[in-house]
Amino acid sequence: MNAKPPNGTPGRGGPSDGPSPNGTPGHGAPPPGTAPLVRRPAFRLTVYLGDSDTWHHRPLHTEIVHRAHAAGLAGASVFRGVEGFGASSVVHTARLLSLSEDLPVAVVIVDTEERVRAFLPVLDELLGADRLVVLDEVEVVRRPGGGGRPA
Repeated sequence: MNAKPPNGTPGRGGPSDGPSPNGTPGHGAPPPGTAPLVRRPAFRLTVYLGDSDTWHHRPLHTEIVHRAHAAGLAGASVFRGVEGFGASSVVHTARLLSLSEDLPVAVVIVDTEERVRAFLPVLDELLGADRLVVLDEVEVVRRPGGGGRPA
């Protein structure tokens, strides 16, 4: 008889046999994207602005992102809100019938605590007196091999 055991039978070349002799993924190797998660401490800086805030005729949030990039920080993103209020207590909203033009914007930067704190003097130059800046410890969770510089 020439009956072959089904794939998956130990010792018979099935998925439970582990990597092939040359070390390439295959039988028994975990599927791509299932490597263990790597967790590490990081620091997050969030700056709250209005979308009409400018620095030398340029959006302030754009200036902050470009300066963070020039400083070599791990990452910066800008998030536009649909509604909010700040020190002025005026509610700004994106509702269709509203005439508000100063929607809330948050600039979020994540890196090590040392690198984020070193960036604070740059922010001090850009921000006026009534800006809210929040610093908090966070945990970055990612899979290895995702590219980019880890925070």
